Amino acid sequence: MIDSRYIVGIDLGTTNCAVGFVDTRDASDNEGEGKIQYLQIPQLVHEGTVESRTLLPSFLYLPGPYELAKGSLALPWDAERKFAVGELARSRGAEVPQRLVSSAKSWLCYGEVDRRAPILPWQSPAEVEKISPLEASKRYLEHIRETWNYLQSEDNPDYFLEHQQIFLTVPASFDAVARELTMEAARAAGLENAILLEEPQAAFYSWIRANEDWRAKVRVGDLILVCDIGGGTTDLSLIAVGEEEGNLVLNRVAVGEHILLGGDNMDLALAVAVQNKMREEGAPASLDIWQNRILWQSCRLAKETILNDPNCQEYPVTIPGRGSSLIGGTLSSRLSRQMVESVLVEGFFPACEAEDRPRTQRAVGLQEWGLPYAADAAVTRHLARFLGVHLKALDNFPQLREKTAGKKFIHPTAILFNGGVFKARLLQERVVEVINSWIEAEGGTPLRVLQETNLDLAVAHGAASYGLARRGRGIRIRGGAARSYYIGIETSMPSVPGFPPPIKALCVVPFGMEEGTEVEIPGQEFGLIVGEPADFRFFASSIRRHDQIGELIENWQEEIEELTSLEAHLTLEGQEGVTIPVRLHAHLTEIGTLELWFVSRDERNRWKLEFTVRKPYEEG
Repeated sequence: MIDSRYIVGIDLGTTNCAVGFVDTRDASDNEGEGKIQYLQIPQLVHEGTVESRTLLPSFLYLPGPYELAKGSLALPWDAERKFAVGELARSRGAEVPQRLVSSAKSWLCYGEVDRRAPILPWQSPAEVEKISPLEASKRYLEHIRETWNYLQSEDNPDYFLEHQQIFLTVPASFDAVARELTMEAARAAGLENAILLEEPQAAFYSWIRANEDWRAKVRVGDLILVCDIGGGTTDLSLIAVGEEEGNLVLNRVAVGEHILLGGDNMDLALAVAVQNKMREEGAPASLDIWQNRILWQSCRLAKETILNDPNCQEYPVTIPGRGSSLIGGTLSSRLSRQMVESVLVEGFFPACEAEDRPRTQRAVGLQEWGLPYAADAAVTRHLARFLGVHLKALDNFPQLREKTAGKKFIHPTAILFNGGVFKARLLQERVVEVINSWIEAEGGTPLRVLQETNLDLAVAHGAASYGLARRGRGIRIRGGAARSYYIGIETSMPSVPGFPPPIKALCVVPFGMEEGTEVEIPGQEFGLIVGEPADFRFFASSIRRHDQIGELIENWQEEIEELTSLEAHLTLEGQEGVTIPVRLHAHLTEIGTLELWFVSRDERNRWKLEFTVRKPYEEG
């Protein structure tokens, strides 16, 4: 795929999807690299009406058998389509929420449910068709692939989307399972060769490409905080600006934990505020579950309309009645810009101290089953924790250590906002105000704001920009391994009662190995046990920085620590408990996962283990 005509970036967002791409045969920009364009995505906007939009809302509507007229969901490439994706799904789902699939991306990263099981729409009646979070993600990507092949391929299979170089973005905080499920959805949609890229990194690549003079806007020693709040998650990353041989280099030095806090939470908070307003206006004291869901979806639509249109000062919110009083029981109110800003600023971005941490509430014995939203909705307290607990991460970068001396938290020098939430300039200003209050209390310099031009499209734009950088057409953000990593190799020797064979440590990731690197482990073959459960032991060292890939260390106990033991049952048809000669292949992915491949001597069989090399940082 490295020589494909198109480089494509896909933002598979919780609220919206977008596609940025560059035609490598185009030399229209100043550097002859080709201009990044956006795929105009045909989608149903009303029954029987298809329009092309830059954004594809990440909503899927599953109509009842007789709900819509036959053919009203037809698309140019599929006259028999039985469901809706995009704008019609979002608007229709606001009226009939029990048939709306939303927040599939949030469900995809929730390990307490079977993400391959048909569970969405969540808590909908038994008669409603259900699909899995994996299937929903697949259908969004399938819609994008069908759109591309219909509009962009020129009927040439070589230009089909599945034959292009694709970068698919995920939150930096997605765990290994959520990342693999995202890739599984991509493969099921026909996109076999997609490469995952973290959303905050993509946002920064977008800023670099949109600012030709970016080198004049950042300087050596800068610590850039990327604050990305989307529909479902809050993603935080820190990028350091360094220098090598007179050139600026970028290193990602910290990634935040997975925080299920975003636009969904804000929509619900607005729904509560509107319901209280309705009560003051004489409405019933309570709504049933479906009316609450309609109100939630209506507030989502109202919020997005107000934030997208600076001239919109208020937006109507209507809730239909239930039962025989359907018409007479209709409730209506209006959501104002002032209410949106007040609820979001004070509820989600309150002033706090740098020492504050997200509140944890004591768990109630029985809870309604659902997504594990963050217990504390205050983004500012999550920011305080991120900057505090990652302070010691800078110890891995000697040129940054002096910046931490005497500090209680990391002092970022600049901030880049991303995500639709930050369309409200007031929210950007509040975040800057709060962080600056912490920095100034320790005598630091206020941070600068790096302006992003399009918060809806930055991730898709940046993913395509990253693809160009991979081909040598732009600077790359480095994410080298902060430690050396090893896998345990059992020594071949005669068995001795009470004396287990010694374990040697084979270096599979040397210190500083760049993310995105793939290498063959040089040297001898090893014996891989297949057909029965076996333990694989992983080790790391922050001291041994000169070990080379493939180096086998015998006396490692004083300088190398064991991280974990992974039990895996690797299979080979017709074989049980046998040892197969294999070579090792290591791939340190762009998202910080070590993929360790075991390749049989005849190369007909391959097995994979995954291990994250992102070191977690805890308080204290």
